[in-house]
Amino acid sequence: MSQAAFNNKRKGIIKLVTITMVTFVFSGCSMINHMIYKTTGMVLQGYTEEHIVPFTLEQDDLEMGCALSEATTPLLMSFGRVTASPDQIGTMLYLSAGTCEEQRALEDELRYLRAIKEQRPDEAEDALIAQKRHLVKAAKRQFEGWNRLVAHYGEPGGAECPELDNEFDQFIWLAGLLSGLQSLNSEIQSTSTIGVPKNIAAKVERAAGCLEDDAWWGAPMALKATVWAMLPGAEPQGESAWERLEAADKKGIKARVRLTHVLHALAAYTKGDMERVRNVIRAHAEAIQKKPARPTHRLIDAIATYNIQALSDRLWTQNTGHRTPVGGLGTFWDDKKESNVETIELDDFL
Repeated sequence: MSQAAFNNKRKGIIKLVTITMVTFVFSGCSMINHMIYKTTGMVLQGYTEEHIVPFTLEQDDLEMGCALSEATTPLLMSFGRVTASPDQIGTMLYLSAGTCEEQRALEDELRYLRAIKEQRPDEAEDALIAQKRHLVKAAKRQFEGWNRLVAHYGEPGGAECPELDNEFDQFIWLAGLLSGLQSLNSEIQSTSTIGVPKNIAAKVERAAGCLEDDAWWGAPMALKATVWAMLPGAEPQGESAWERLEAADKKGIKARVRLTHVLHALAAYTKGDMERVRNVIRAHAEAIQKKPARPTHRLIDAIATYNIQALSDRLWTQNTGHRTPVGGLGTFWDDKKESNVETIELDDFL
């Protein structure tokens, strides 16, 4: 073999070795990065379940909880690309993120009501458009929360219940059912179609039976009764949706997690029973004044109060042009005002 041929062969071997080493190094880095990402994802999921969720539920700052869900959802859900999809956490996060959009929709709804009362049609139309846009986004987020529930536990409402082994599983199941029902409600209010199945309410009604009612503040039965009240023909023979809702309210008050009031008021509002809506608002206002929320579920109680406040604000704005006065939850513009003037019976002088 000539010297030139030998040199060419050596160069070829060196080139091959170099390519092999570079490939190994880069593939090794990729493998190491994947392991780091996967480990980080598992740690974050575990930390979220064991610490972030319980800590957040103990807070009563609804706006902060809302901001947390919007800010962290993309981060936490992205770890589904390198490890098991965090569908349980996703169920709760998307439900909460949907609530953020509901809050924005409410502000535009109140703006719409004020514009109507003041006979400003352009402002009213703009507010209505903005409200519907927020409701579309709320419905999408809430429906994604439902889809995450389905991905982890299977389709709710079947013949058998999934294995809800611990309190966290049960809480996520309840959150997912609420997310499904709210997605349908938001879609209907938006007058748009995003693909929420119309039978989702019936699935929620059946799936609520997988939870023990007393353990979850009467919310499972309230969910079932709300569907009975809202859907024509859904109420089983011999049942009364309103009696069930009233019984559920008592459980919620006793547990100091008054979520049932929201479902009760929503059902009454949908049916146009404004007197019942007022009574539920009064009952909620009285309950939160008498006893504070359960320390472990302050956020759930705060969400309930926000939704009751929202209904009250709608009624006040429709009738007065402004929302519920500060400290006035449970009162209404046409309540008979008690006079502070001392009265004297004329019969006493006779």
